[in-house]
Amino acid sequence: MRIKKYLGILGLAIAAVFFLAACGQKNDKNTLTVGVMTMTSSDKARWDKISELLKKENIKLKFKEFTDYSQPNKALKNGEVDVNAFQHRNFLNDWNKKNHGNLVTAAETYISPVNLFPGTENGKAKYTNVKEIPDGAQIAIPNDPTNESRALFLLQAAGLIKLKSSADTLATKKDIKSNPKDLDIKEVDASQTARNLSSVDGAVVNNSYAVPAKLDFKTSLYKEKVTADSKQWVNIIAAQKNWKKSKKAATIKKLIKAYHTDAVKKVIEKTAKGVDEPVW
Repeated sequence: MRIKKYLGILGLAIAAVFFLAACGQKNDKNTLTVGVMTMTSSDKARWDKISELLKKENIKLKFKEFTDYSQPNKALKNGEVDVNAFQHRNFLNDWNKKNHGNLVTAAETYISPVNLFPGTENGKAKYTNVKEIPDGAQIAIPNDPTNESRALFLLQAAGLIKLKSSADTLATKKDIKSNPKDLDIKEVDASQTARNLSSVDGAVVNNSYAVPAKLDFKTSLYKEKVTADSKQWVNIIAAQKNWKKSKKAATIKKLIKAYHTDAVKKVIEKTAKGVDEPVW
């Protein structure tokens, strides 16, 4: 009798374990862990809205915040997070090459456009239109390979120069094939582009430096647009290569659908104040 009783208890315990495991798997499919960098107030506002929309579908988002840009893709590759959202295509492609990775773009989100700001004189903008830039004008651009290339393609889009290289390669000043205004393009550290505005006719400044420098985005002579050349700078939601065949495929698709709503677009436009622009 004791053996039967023991077997009966054991059977119930095993059944309970399988039941809880099944429930865990079911709940697991409805939970996504998203890798992000430390959130700004604008980031938090958009993810709060996305979480609110997904809650109606019984989907819960968990966030794993990182402070080092080298970590989110490692976490995604290792399965510590289901997706991440912190980088543009160029960064992901470069990371894959350097780390033998095969992470992919699951969806586009927004672009943080770089701007060509006018030089200043007595604290005021020298020009109000890119066409006003004079012959021989000095333009400051970042000197690191990635941002220099991005700046040169911006100048090309603005109609100031023409390059012989394509957007899938890093351009340098040597790739300029046409410079009608004979611009003097000055390479400086990216952190110094905004500070150079008082001594140059214009500068291409990344948002990460334009915002703390309190530059007036309304004075921008040219803002980066989403074109074939700038598509590599569009921010993305990244996932593992075979995410569409994973058990969380449906949930990730619902995350993307929730992100790509007018409600989230309005939140970005309201909170980012032009620093980020939706592109879906």
